[in-house]
Amino acid sequence: MVKPILVTGGTGDLGREVVRRLAAESRPVRIMSRRPRPSGTAHEWARCDLKTGDGLADAVDGVAAIIHCASTLGRGDEQVTRNLVEAARRAGSPHLVYISIVGIDVIRFFYYDEKLASEKVIEESGLPWTVLRATQFHDLVARASAAQRRLPVTFMPSGFRFQPVSTGDVADRLVALASGEPSGRVPDLGGPEVRDARDLAQAYQRSVGRRKPIVSLWLPGKAAKAFRAGGNLTPENATGKGTFEEFLAARV
Repeated sequence: MVKPILVTGGTGDLGREVVRRLAAESRPVRIMSRRPRPSGTAHEWARCDLKTGDGLADAVDGVAAIIHCASTLGRGDEQVTRNLVEAARRAGSPHLVYISIVGIDVIRFFYYDEKLASEKVIEESGLPWTVLRATQFHDLVARASAAQRRLPVTFMPSGFRFQPVSTGDVADRLVALASGEPSGRVPDLGGPEVRDARDLAQAYQRSVGRRKPIVSLWLPGKAAKAFRAGGNLTPENATGKGTFEEFLAARV
């Protein structure tokens, strides 16, 4: 019997893409979620709370690999990852593949600090592991403009650039990594283009048929300075294929 691959956060934006690709390859999948199993789901389902550990032992039991997509957005990622690692060790030490973020070692704020700490937990876990860092997803960049749709202007951080990447491209890489040998820290994955924040906001407005002023907002602090210096970018690893405009055409 072929062991399933467990996808934590399997109902999130990235997790759903990972599940689709595993299913397309006829790989058995076990979805971990805090939500109850929806009707009509063909995959194995593990209802689990990574923060409390409730249901975690059953979720990791008998899996070939774990693709760890779940995130608390900085409200406990390190502890969640520690809980997962400890359960995985007790379950036979499957290959753990973790999605992280480009620049977390040079851009310091609470969410990135949690992601960096999670990486360290995995590196020191004794498990076979692989860590992939990716740039910001298309959807996250679009939300920055969408969240301001009721304002008379759109504010964007001055001097910031982004290299937005498709969740599909990230999912493809994660599935390939989970199917291979543990590789430690692998090359980063960036989107195909480095774009100014203002330019991305204009692209979003065009896609939804709006025209309103875009105001550049200077942000203070060390984190903002690191963003302006390009700490979130990986132009040498612009291997993602999906562009921001393609994302907007399909989703917005």
